[in-house]
Amino acid sequence: QVQLVESGGGLVQAGGSLRLSCAASGRTFSTFPMGWFRQAPGKERDVVVATTWSGTNTYYADSVKGRFTISRDNAKNTVYLQMNSLKPEDTAVYYCAAKLKYYSTTYYTEVADYDFWGQGTQVTVSS
Repeated sequence: QVQLVESGGGLVQAGGSLRLSCAASGRTFSTFPMGWFRQAPGKERDVVVATTWSGTNTYYADSVKGRFTISRDNAKNTVYLQMNSLKPEDTAVYYCAAKLKYYSTTYYTEVADYDFWGQGTQVTVSS
């Protein structure tokens, strides 16, 4: 069982930055592929970034390429999402997710691929 807790959301002006953290419980967290998703009001939950267990291979949604960066510190059981040059359209609840697949060298971009989810953290970008 893996429990995920996001933090770091908040209100920021357009052009600003935030760093989200996703702290995981469970000794095997470091072996799972991870993802960050977001869901804006009235919209579906979509992938933002997804990475393999080692962080070697990573997928970024076109809308965040060059602005967002995922990193993971497996020693601390934590995944980060650094978000720069934020735009009002980035406003959403952000979720981290883990897939129960040990040492996966594949990243996963669909909601249905993931087995564990955090409770979400609100990010609001004002214009």
